[in-house]
Amino acid sequence: MERYVGVDAHAESCTLAVMSASGRRLRELVIETNGRALVDTVRGIGGRVHVCVEEGTQSSWLYEVLKPHVSEVVVVVPPEKKGQKDDSRDAWSRANELRTNSIETRVFKAPEQLAGLRNAVRAYGFAVTDAVRAKNRLKSVFLSRGISTDSSVYDTARREAWLKKLASPHRELAAWLGRQLDQLEPLREEAERMLLAEAKKHPIIRTLSTAPGMGPIRTAQVVAIVITPERFRTSRQFWSYSGLAVVTRSSANWMRDSRGRLIRAQEVQARGLSRKRNPRLKAVFKGAATTIINQLPQDPLHGDYERMLRSGMKPTLAKLTLARKVAATVLSMWKHQEEYDPKRHRPTPDQK
Repeated sequence: MERYVGVDAHAESCTLAVMSASGRRLRELVIETNGRALVDTVRGIGGRVHVCVEEGTQSSWLYEVLKPHVSEVVVVVPPEKKGQKDDSRDAWSRANELRTNSIETRVFKAPEQLAGLRNAVRAYGFAVTDAVRAKNRLKSVFLSRGISTDSSVYDTARREAWLKKLASPHRELAAWLGRQLDQLEPLREEAERMLLAEAKKHPIIRTLSTAPGMGPIRTAQVVAIVITPERFRTSRQFWSYSGLAVVTRSSANWMRDSRGRLIRAQEVQARGLSRKRNPRLKAVFKGAATTIINQLPQDPLHGDYERMLRSGMKPTLAKLTLARKVAATVLSMWKHQEEYDPKRHRPTPDQK
């Protein structure tokens, strides 16, 4: 006896919709967002219970709490829906999508694996984001008064000279934002130390950090997000997950030739990169590509980048291609548990 349960979770309550294998709506429950209450409820449903949860702040916790007590827990990114929306409709929609196997985007969850590393990565990400925002806000005060600044405005000892260029009301705001930045920078450094210390506990991070443009911090972010390389059978799947896959659109794929026969049309339009991606992974691999371009002129991948520019490719597309090569290299190294060897790089024809 199969039972499909859709869960719409919020801070105070969870709405559960229970559906049979035939699609019959059996019952709807609203219970407190409490681990014990949720477990008691799903255990009381009976039969083989399959649970579908929307991705969100509580999805990892719900997965961890419910997984030992049901046959299956699936976390999904629900499709955009127009029209009426409420907790009940969302819960029934999740149950039916799981029952009919019509889920478009599933989210990988492994809350019990690498929890310390994942939290260290989160802390580092929060700290960097807050510091960058503080710098941008401070700089915006000067730009609003027609004053161009450089990186010295972020230095506590050199900031006073910049503040003197502002009128009193604006100077007070800039001084306050500067103090905020001074408080955030030590926290960012502490988060970085915490991440590096956690990364040392995982030998695979040291191995993957030998890839060009990568390092312990970027590699730790990749490992914390991906968890296991076996999730991706091919590099193309990894590119798509990382936001490095090009989305194409075509219409009227067949046309008639001069003899009246149907042939496949050649017009396929690119629509940019996939927006269904992990933004942190995209930033990591594009950052690695930037490092190779600016700091690693002797690496074979830098030679590939120069070749692409000489062939007439736009620098942005060449950088994207380079990021994809780094991602493919890291995935292969991870699967084979081996360090980067530049001698194994396949040279392009004009590099032989």
